[in-house]
Amino acid sequence: MATLEASSARDSISVNSHDTALCIIPPTHLWPAIDRLRSLYDKAYTKWPPHINLVYPFVRHDVLPSAAESIHSIPLELDAAGVFAHKHENTLHLHEDDATRSSRLSGLRKHVLKALGQPANNYQMHMTVAQTEDVDSSAHKLLLDKLRLLPPVRWEVDQLHILVRERLQLEGGTATSRMKIWGTIRLSDGDISRPEKPLGFYDKQLSLADKDQLRTSSPYYFNDEYDLWLPYDGAGKDLEYPEPEDYLQVSSYNVLAEFEWPPSEARHKLLRDDIFANTALADVLVLQEVTDSFLSYLLHDGLVRECYPYVSHGPPDQPDVEPLPSLLNIVILANFAFDWEFVSFHRKHKGSVVAKFRDGVGGNVFTTVLASVHLTHGLADGAVAAKKVEIQMLLKYLSETYPQNPWIVAGDTNISTSSYTIDAALKKKSISASTAGYLKSFDQVFADAGLVDAWTVTRAETGDVSDYSFDAADYEDDEVFEGEQGATYDPIRNPLAAAVVGTGFNMRPQRFDRILVRGQGLLEIRDFNKFGFRRNQTSDLPDATYASDHWGVRCAMKIVSTEEEEKKHKYSEDVSFLVVPVHLTKAPASLSAPGSVNECLSSLGVLPSNEEVDKRKIAFDLLKKVLLENKSNTTGQQQVVIVPVGSYALDVWTSASDIDVLCIGPFSSNTFFSLATQRLKKAAVASQGSLRVLRRVNANSGLMLELEVLGINMDLQYCPAAGIAQRWPDVLSTPASDPVWSLSAQALSKLKAVRDADYLRRSIPDLASFRLAHRFIKTWAKSRGIYSAKFGFLGGIQISLLLARVHKLLLVRESRTAPSIPDLLTTFFNHYATFDWQRQLVFDPLFHKHGSKLPYTRSTTREPLAILGYYPPSLNTSQAASVPSTRTIAEEFKRASALLTTAESNTAMTWTSFLDGGSPASNTTATAAADISSKVGAATYFLSAYKSYVKIDVQYWGLSPSRGRQFVGWLESRCVMLLVDMNRRAPGVYARMWPARFVEQEQVTAGNDDEEARDYQGCYIIGLDKLDESLSKEELKVASGALQTALRRFEEQMRGDEKYFDARSCWMGASMVNRGSLPPSLTVDAREWGEYTPGDDADESDDDEDEEETEEEDYDVQEEEAAAKKAKRGKKKQRGKKEEKKALPILPPGQKFRTAADVINRIRWDPELDSSEYIVGYEDRFLGARERALDTWKSEQTDEEFIPQHRILYFKRMKRASKLEDGEIVWERKTRRDIIFGSGVAE
Repeated sequence: MATLEASSARDSISVNSHDTALCIIPPTHLWPAIDRLRSLYDKAYTKWPPHINLVYPFVRHDVLPSAAESIHSIPLELDAAGVFAHKHENTLHLHEDDATRSSRLSGLRKHVLKALGQPANNYQMHMTVAQTEDVDSSAHKLLLDKLRLLPPVRWEVDQLHILVRERLQLEGGTATSRMKIWGTIRLSDGDISRPEKPLGFYDKQLSLADKDQLRTSSPYYFNDEYDLWLPYDGAGKDLEYPEPEDYLQVSSYNVLAEFEWPPSEARHKLLRDDIFANTALADVLVLQEVTDSFLSYLLHDGLVRECYPYVSHGPPDQPDVEPLPSLLNIVILANFAFDWEFVSFHRKHKGSVVAKFRDGVGGNVFTTVLASVHLTHGLADGAVAAKKVEIQMLLKYLSETYPQNPWIVAGDTNISTSSYTIDAALKKKSISASTAGYLKSFDQVFADAGLVDAWTVTRAETGDVSDYSFDAADYEDDEVFEGEQGATYDPIRNPLAAAVVGTGFNMRPQRFDRILVRGQGLLEIRDFNKFGFRRNQTSDLPDATYASDHWGVRCAMKIVSTEEEEKKHKYSEDVSFLVVPVHLTKAPASLSAPGSVNECLSSLGVLPSNEEVDKRKIAFDLLKKVLLENKSNTTGQQQVVIVPVGSYALDVWTSASDIDVLCIGPFSSNTFFSLATQRLKKAAVASQGSLRVLRRVNANSGLMLELEVLGINMDLQYCPAAGIAQRWPDVLSTPASDPVWSLSAQALSKLKAVRDADYLRRSIPDLASFRLAHRFIKTWAKSRGIYSAKFGFLGGIQISLLLARVHKLLLVRESRTAPSIPDLLTTFFNHYATFDWQRQLVFDPLFHKHGSKLPYTRSTTREPLAILGYYPPSLNTSQAASVPSTRTIAEEFKRASALLTTAESNTAMTWTSFLDGGSPASNTTATAAADISSKVGAATYFLSAYKSYVKIDVQYWGLSPSRGRQFVGWLESRCVMLLVDMNRRAPGVYARMWPARFVEQEQVTAGNDDEEARDYQGCYIIGLDKLDESLSKEELKVASGALQTALRRFEEQMRGDEKYFDARSCWMGASMVNRGSLPPSLTVDAREWGEYTPGDDADESDDDEDEEETEEEDYDVQEEEAAAKKAKRGKKKQRGKKEEKKALPILPPGQKFRTAADVINRIRWDPELDSSEYIVGYEDRFLGARERALDTWKSEQTDEEFIPQHRILYFKRMKRASKLEDGEIVWERKTRRDIIFGSGVAE
């Protein structure tokens, strides 16, 4: 071959062809590190290989042989990055930073051009890697920094490549091109090698597998000897997989990348602290939005090297480690070795890092596959469609590659879940209706693939306690819409998220971050929590800033054997009989429209208005402010907690609901109520009537104040429990076995309401759906006359338990996806329509799943209806139910289910017409709608539905309205006893009581007059029907006589109670009447007569030992205040009270009467007394006075057979023929006789 010197004498050859190039191409083993960036940022990727143009443009194609002959080894190292600024874009490149080696390359170029007869011009050797648009932008500077982090590319240049351009025509007529190898020139000897036809560097279109392989690399492990992160190839013996553990924990955290130059490290320490918090530490950590700067910071931390010695990507600032490929990256860290691969989603920067690691227990070793995700962000048609494609591609890959393995999918899904956000975007036409459907179908897509949402499962079983990291009051202030429960992205509470979102409908909580598990019988979800609530404590960041705009999530999974998995869903033989499975029933087409239930309740005025919501919040805050006197519970002060319970706590209240308030503190009850009354009266004067104390009631559960705040009725109770208050609200998540719950039965009874409500809030899958469904069911129950717990029907807590059970089992055990509200209601009614109330219990098997049997024993004679709550002392919340009331509830469920069945053919039915008994929607007038919500319409129907009725008349004409309310309320509380007795005496008769008082219309009008209000006359109505149509006339006659006997006995009991019945001021009577004998003008009495609390009749000496003995009070505060203003009327009231007091028996003085508890302890522990010889006489709420042996008496408060001691009537010795004194009563409450201690009445 001719030398370069000889060739210089040849004729010149033009170098103006862009179809050829003379370039330097590195060895192919050096390509991946460069191509990982080029594939994302270089638009010439796949058209050109990694190369350095020596001469470009080069010679024409036809003179390439001559040029090749005109053209020994040169060392080259690309160890610097630079940029060429052009008019429309900028070229980012790598170049040689050594001047000596760079000059040799320039010299080679000069010789080549000289050989071609061309002058040498300016030349800057470079290898193009990326292009950017704005040279001043942070994105440009970040990318340039990423090039600088590339390890130096070194090789010995021993040949030059001549490339030619191949023109291509793609489908659709698009023109493109790519460079191919025409030949190579070996520099050592000038030998020219030329293939038969030009060779390409990449295929026409790289396959997905090739692209994924390009983005896949070896994980790194930390080597203590070298103090470096080194590639892990699995060859080292000391790097083998560790022994499998029983549990696997996976955490996921979006760390929020910042795109500012220079990179800020202000949040890095906060992120690091969050990652190593006790609530975040795991076996595997999946991070999203990781940048080079943050990963370098994190991997230099000694705690990371200790807890997570294996990582998918090494520290970018380590000289021999590549930078992360994208500006936003997914990185996996683990405390054991793993392999990983990249699965592309056919979009730049989008894909999944899929890790594989070994798990197992007891020799059953298997490979778990973890797919990390960070799906496309945004709520627009294109973004949602992209998410759909990405999910489909990932699930297809997992199904085809790992069909039998357990899967874990973890990361930021960016799937909008808030119904408010989706509906608002739909209304503003930001998304189409089909896109809204996609968003709601993603859960079903995951479920169809066998993936279970860890948050959903653990929330339904144990409850989500992560929200306690916020101020509880602040957290519950805002309305929660469907799909916002369990949010991990919350612009309302997280300033970083708010700054990213800005304003508009996106300013709602979303559950973006998820951990989905397909256990395959090998992994069982056990726990789930959120983390990342640590606030900024440094001066580098604004106050109250969190580390990220997302909360992190962690899931704990138990690695189980096949035998354990088979036992997972099995219960003991005793329990399995009681677990009734729930099956999804789709709503009829006419009732399935989205928003139809909401529209129904809105039209009925059931849903509270924003003004009502604000008013109640202000009223509750005012009460707290008055009771606490503006003193916050700071360090050093005794902790006092004031929380709502009941319907307000669950946010299922309606306009007619009271607010039940519980105060928990370290004081005694007497001290608290003395202070509370003093402060409330002081505030009442200052507020000029906006706050009033109505009544003071001594109930079974303890003292209670009835208040009116801003026109809203409130019931204030108190529980002395200093330990509970001090650990509030975290104490609610502690197990029942914790010593902090070692309290008296009375204290536990008060706390049960708040504990049950708290568990419901934490475990219900979607509170917004639950609340809407609850309000609908409550409206239905009212309209059908089965909403009143004191009459043995359903109350708010019973509806909550019934609905929560169906809601949770549907999601966890049945469909695994959140049901729509119409489907939830349809399933609810159909499920309980077939429920065997007599033999089965309503309980939550996801809560009561531990142990071989339920912590509850049912007495079918005393408890015909069993709807179990969650916490002791008494699990059954329906102890007031009777056989007739239970039968009525069952019949109404069957009726509702049948009505829904007819709706399948009745296309005109709406939810409003369903509540109206199935009448067509067009016939449901405004008046009828009002009747539905006020239960007037159904009550009117009830008065004409039966041929015979029992009518209980009640009349009061005394001077004290409070005594009248007490009398009427006491009578109401005893009506359940009448129903029980009627069913016992006449079991063939169906007795249905309407849970309200009826009055004649003129009584309602007269009730508006204060003078006439004292003269009260009303009645209670019980409908009578045959249970069996085959009953003969003789049998009916016998049943009628039995009912008359029951009514006479009921009258005797009521009139014989001197405490509440005074013939001088009240009267009651019970009789059987025909339908025609009922007054035609009867209507439901909406007045507040008879708001009686069971337990008002308890004697003052029966107070629980944990409460101070307080004098029983039940008086009207407003009545006394009015008496002070009006002397004449006040004197009459005082005279009336004195007359009533004179009617009470006056007992002779004696030693302080000892309590029943004292007597039990004395008999049991005094060696001179034999407990087996004594009997306890007590009052059964349904059967009246009963006796049982003292040795069988249950004193343990949590025992289901426990009977409160205030029901004990007497103690007596057993009758024995050998002893004359046998059968003698040794202690009696009524006469205050006590020969055990000698207390009470003096002999």
